[in-house]
Amino acid sequence: MSGDPADINELFEHYRFSADPGQTALRIDKFLFNKLEGTSRSRIQAAANAGNILVKGSAVKPNYRVKPGDTISIVLPNPPRRLELIPEQIPLDIIHEDDDLIIVNKKPGMVVHPGFGNYTGTLVNALMYHLKDNSLFSTGDERPGLVHRIDKNTSGLLVVAKNELALNKLASQFYHKTSKRTYVALVWGDMKDDKGTIEGHIGRNPKDRKQMFVFPEGDQGKVAVTHYRVLERLGYVNLVECRLETGRTHQIRVHFQFMSHPVFNDPEYGGDRILRGTTFTKYKQFVQNCFDLLPGQALHAKTLGFLHPASGNEVLYEAPLPEGFHSVLQKWHTYLQGRREE
Repeated sequence: MSGDPADINELFEHYRFSADPGQTALRIDKFLFNKLEGTSRSRIQAAANAGNILVKGSAVKPNYRVKPGDTISIVLPNPPRRLELIPEQIPLDIIHEDDDLIIVNKKPGMVVHPGFGNYTGTLVNALMYHLKDNSLFSTGDERPGLVHRIDKNTSGLLVVAKNELALNKLASQFYHKTSKRTYVALVWGDMKDDKGTIEGHIGRNPKDRKQMFVFPEGDQGKVAVTHYRVLERLGYVNLVECRLETGRTHQIRVHFQFMSHPVFNDPEYGGDRILRGTTFTKYKQFVQNCFDLLPGQALHAKTLGFLHPASGNEVLYEAPLPEGFHSVLQKWHTYLQGRREE
């Protein structure tokens, strides 16, 4: 694997091999089975059938015979787990479920997968209970079925695969950035333009490894592109829609901080302070009341679209704003109306 461990692309293992000049003709699934420790031949075949095994840049089937000098690359889901995962009966907001996938509307405050400091109560723990009879969820993977993720305090849509072929096909779409995702965010300040694009390489903050940082000169980090449009101007805050061209860690949050418009109530990027408005005590209490309604930043993964792994048809799902986010918007509407009537 390469790059930042929390990056979307890091949900898949990347391997590259070059066949020796003296390589004898050998099926590619067997060739890779001999090269990859801890990976089953059936899993390699599933990756090939999904178009995720390339020879000189072109997808091949499991029965392709490796030739001398071939350059072979493979993309697979996650490695075996390092944590003991326990199924937990945790309620899930399921938007859609079929034989191949499940669409979940994740509530804010829920961690997607177990990790340091969050070993239970995660979406994966809940899925392992909900899908306890599904073989994919007993393979030993730390992140079974996951092809992307959203932050703990971001709410909204996630797609989870229910079999190996679906996992590989979905993984390929997210890796090649052909999936479609839009987010809704409440940000501080009044955006200058009704729509625009934020560009700036994103990498770890040199002064705080828990945060991401924008390197505008592109000398560090990875390229990141966020398209936005203003949905509603609410005085000291704006409701914006964001479309991701890339999927970097904390991308929307750090990009809007870079633009001096942090996401409302974002504790890591300065949005949990009063950044715009008056100095009146009544206003300060109003904003604090809004903060109290939110478990974290006002950011919601609203829509998710991709090609269904079984039918090949394009599907699009949408999730309503969580109650806290909706209530905060209502409060800003009321506040704005009151200012107009003064």
